[in-house]
Amino acid sequence: MTTQNQILLVEDDLALRTMLRGILELNGFHVAEAGQRNDALAQLQTDPGIEVVILDLGLPPFTHQITEGIQTLKEIQAAMLPVKVIVLTGQDQEAAALAAIREGAFDFLAKPATAETILGAVKRAQLFQQKERELYCEGITRIVLNAQLSEGLKGVGSDAEERLVRQVLKDTGFNVYQSAKRLGVKRENIYYFLKKFGIQRND
Repeated sequence: MTTQNQILLVEDDLALRTMLRGILELNGFHVAEAGQRNDALAQLQTDPGIEVVILDLGLPPFTHQITEGIQTLKEIQAAMLPVKVIVLTGQDQEAAALAAIREGAFDFLAKPATAETILGAVKRAQLFQQKERELYCEGITRIVLNAQLSEGLKGVGSDAEERLVRQVLKDTGFNVYQSAKRLGVKRENIYYFLKKFGIQRND
């Protein structure tokens, strides 16, 4: 029998991990911990009760890069594990957040994230997990809905991408060049996002 409200917290900074664990446990969550990619994947393989993963992108041995976090995310997706992944990223790493969302992350949180932000993201992830389980039990209905949601990024991933793009455009005063630089994409991609999400300067 599995325990409900299980979360895997993947963070190599022990002080931050302890703080995050405290926030989650005070709100009724059961928290497993990992400090690196292999430990995180082992936890997921052995504990089917985990619903949500909070994943720091800067993991050892490359704590100042996103490579280990992105690789962890890729391996979770490749194994088709039934979890939602919320990534943690530094304040000015929009490109990292965008890369994670494109690899299947459910959502992203900028460090330092407030307790309210963390709990809100986790509860959204749990809600989607619950609805996907319900749709799975209905068989064909789930396939139809997923087909409608799978244009480009899947599900809330697309919503997260839109929020990120809108925020960066707002922060740069709708400067396409600066927005492209911060997101790590070409200017042509910004125009694509504007069209894709129907974003206008006065939004």
